[in-house]
Amino acid sequence: MDKDFEKDIDMDGEEANVIVVTDEQGNETYFIEDMVIPLNGKNFAILVGIDDECDCEEDDCHCHDEEDENVIVARIEFDAEGEPIYVAPTDEEFNAVTEAYNKLVEEWDEE
Repeated sequence: MDKDFEKDIDMDGEEANVIVVTDEQGNETYFIEDMVIPLNGKNFAILVGIDDECDCEEDDCHCHDEEDENVIVARIEFDAEGEPIYVAPTDEEFNAVTEAYNKLVEEWDEE
């Protein structure tokens, strides 16, 4: 999983970096970092897919549609310049992050 920061967009009044994930065939998919989950001394990002043609200039921006979300989990590492690099987690890491995320969602639902 390769990533690049493509552009900044305004999501609910907050500026966020768009992360471009390029697959093995060279296809690009655009994501926004929705949440970071610290686990076992590492940080994992929940990346939510967005419309690659989104401009988010409108008040009623629909760049990410919750009914048709493309969500991935990525481990955050840093390159020599200190820039974040998103890499695929191991199966064990993925399962642990998914479990931690589900617990958070359950807690939010109870509130």
